[in-house]
Amino acid sequence: MSDSPTTTLSERECWDLLAAHEFGRLAYHLTDEVHIAPVNYAVDRDRLVFRTAEGSKLLGVVMDSDVAFEIDQVDDDAETAWSVIARGTAGVLEGQEAREVDNLRLRPWVGTEKFNVVAITITEVSGRRFALSRPWRHLRRHG
Repeated sequence: MSDSPTTTLSERECWDLLAAHEFGRLAYHLTDEVHIAPVNYAVDRDRLVFRTAEGSKLLGVVMDSDVAFEIDQVDDDAETAWSVIARGTAGVLEGQEAREVDNLRLRPWVGTEKFNVVAITITEVSGRRFALSRPWRHLRRHG
């Protein structure tokens, strides 16, 4: 076993983490800027699917389909963390393909209508697990 504080996750481990969670961050291009937005999502085969209203996310993926997606977590013990990054191509689903998303565990988390369905076909996924040292923790005030 390595003494490295960082472990590379397998592709299967990355997909398992993506499937087990439902909240992440979408990075997309809009004009000359990169934007990051939180989205709730579902895994559907080899892609991630989310709903969005009209706005910058939708405009961004329509104008430039090259996107990245990230999820992460600091585990409850605060001694380990992990991060998964997926890269791919986003596209708006329409017709029957968009209606099929209704069978996924994908509903808006906030009370706004999100009629547009976007799928990210993943071309690359990577992840790492970290053993945290966090030497500053003793400085926290308790109570």
